[in-house]
Amino acid sequence: MAYSIGELVDGVLLFTIEREEKRNAINFDVMEGLEKLIKAAQDDDIKAVAVTGIGQEAFCSGGDLSVFHSLKTKNEAFNMLSRMARVLYALLTLPKPTLAILNGTAVGGGCELAAACDFRIGKKGTKAGFIQGQQGIITGWGGGSILSEKMPAPSAMRMLMGGGLQPVEELSEMGFIDWIYEGDPLHAGRAFLAQLTRHEGAVLQGFKTIWIHKWEESQLRGRIEKEVGICATLWESEAHHRQVAKFLNKNR
Repeated sequence: MAYSIGELVDGVLLFTIEREEKRNAINFDVMEGLEKLIKAAQDDDIKAVAVTGIGQEAFCSGGDLSVFHSLKTKNEAFNMLSRMARVLYALLTLPKPTLAILNGTAVGGGCELAAACDFRIGKKGTKAGFIQGQQGIITGWGGGSILSEKMPAPSAMRMLMGGGLQPVEELSEMGFIDWIYEGDPLHAGRAFLAQLTRHEGAVLQGFKTIWIHKWEESQLRGRIEKEVGICATLWESEAHHRQVAKFLNKNR
């Protein structure tokens, strides 16, 4: 199984990407798992959701290029990109607090997944960054639009356009990481969420709805769709195919 869904503690639903051999890269199975997570999280007994990766090396290394390299045209890419964008928007607007537990490096689409969560905690010594620009594309799952809602423009632009990995300490100063922890990721996740889950679930939903209404009024979903379209256009470019081939050849 590429993922697992189970209870962490105190009504927290935990989603774990279990593709350690692929640095927890997202494939279609993980997408399906995230869709199931969204449905399972609707249960009234669930107060919050946490997302992490298995192992100590990677939270998520983005989309699995060994799978998605077969997508060559704009239309082929659009179908995959728009599906994952819908998943992340559903996670973003889930009426319950969500937490990304960065147990290791978050790269590209992994940062988009983390950005869609309400909070992000990172293990000391790890790094994260949007590297899509190095691949000849932009964020294609809505991460850029989501980041523009959550961070000041200069910081968001720096993360997106810089195209490199940054230590969690620096990302904390920029506002992307909410807490730097040491030790066991799940223990850190429980500790971070404990201050939230002591409240009734209805209270947490009420607070989260304030932001959901804001994102609806700012037409975030429509902006994400435009972002997906831009990425799909760039996806079929020679520059992108060249960078993907280079990456795959390097990792053979």
